[in-house]
Amino acid sequence: MSAQGLTVRAVGKTAPGGLTVILLHGFGAPGDDLVDLARYLEAPPGTRFLFPEAPLELSGLYGGARAWWMIDLEQLDRALQLDRAQEIPPGLAPARRLVTGLLERVIAEGAGPIVLGGFSQGAMLSLDTALHLDERAAAHLAGLVLMSGTPINGAAWAPRLGNPGPVTKLPILLSHGRADPLLAFSAAQRLRDQLRAAGAAVDWVEFDGGHEIPPTVLTGASRVLHAAAERSAPETSP
Repeated sequence: MSAQGLTVRAVGKTAPGGLTVILLHGFGAPGDDLVDLARYLEAPPGTRFLFPEAPLELSGLYGGARAWWMIDLEQLDRALQLDRAQEIPPGLAPARRLVTGLLERVIAEGAGPIVLGGFSQGAMLSLDTALHLDERAAAHLAGLVLMSGTPINGAAWAPRLGNPGPVTKLPILLSHGRADPLLAFSAAQRLRDQLRAAGAAVDWVEFDGGHEIPPTVLTGASRVLHAAAERSAPETSP
């Protein structure tokens, strides 16, 4: 399928009132990079997965590599020395508009609760998008899955991370490797504390590894998918 100019891969069909999970891949990955997660995540029955492909094609990397916004590759080797919390990537706003447009289309089609998330750059974009949603779209957001990301766009995030705010009571998976060579573990810890201060129900998963998605993260993400479905389930009379 396509939406707002994005190529989107879909796995499964949403049952009435079922969960829709939208996962964004990271910088330098092909558009189908996270599709296999639909097989490994223990999602509630009737869950549909959507995997949008980032709009930018990268030259000079392996075939199919894409990005949500460009990164200075010369900075990657010293990424741990950089504090990206106040960084506003030049392509962030256009990428946010694309993901917001996808969310709005899914909502217009009658989707139930939505979990948004991704890996690395996809995690950063997911949280940035969630914090900028209008009230109507935010009402459909039932959880976030943020794998190996880092804080960015601090001036815009700070007022939106109030309590109450867009993430208050929202179940959130936040994961990071202690030996991540690209994005600092300490920055992820700081983001964890910010989200908890904002009232989010953060399921924090740290692991002995680098920039990756180990089984413990999939287990944590599965917990958040079920928490999101339960949070959005209609109350029944006794």
